Amino acid sequence: MTPSSSSGPIQRFDVGLRLSEMAIHNGTVYLAGQVPTDANADMRVQTQQVLDAVDALLARAGTDKRHILSTQIFITDLADFPVMNEVWDAWVAPGHTPPRATVQAQLATPGWKLEIVVVAALP
Repeated sequence: MTPSSSSGPIQRFDVGLRLSEMAIHNGTVYLAGQVPTDANADMRVQTQQVLDAVDALLARAGTDKRHILSTQIFITDLADFPVMNEVWDAWVAPGHTPPRATVQAQLATPGWKLEIVVVAALP
């Protein structure tokens, strides 16, 4: 069997010079790395800001956090890992915890404490 060369159009949202905030293709939603709006806030606030951004983008796509297929979390300081997990645990949909990786990384903007990348399915 030969794979199809076309499986539908790619929808892109908030297209900029370097990235789109979201793309949808073949029933899968891909989010760009979501970052906090307040680089001066603590990890708890920054994590909530990022998860709120994830919720908003998923809603625009017609899906929600119950349909997340995978998550990658980048944090600048592993000492903030427990606080980030507290906010994550309160946010994640019970029974729908997605596969997740968390790594320490230097982020593009000073003050950002985390960046979250999400891939989700359309219902």
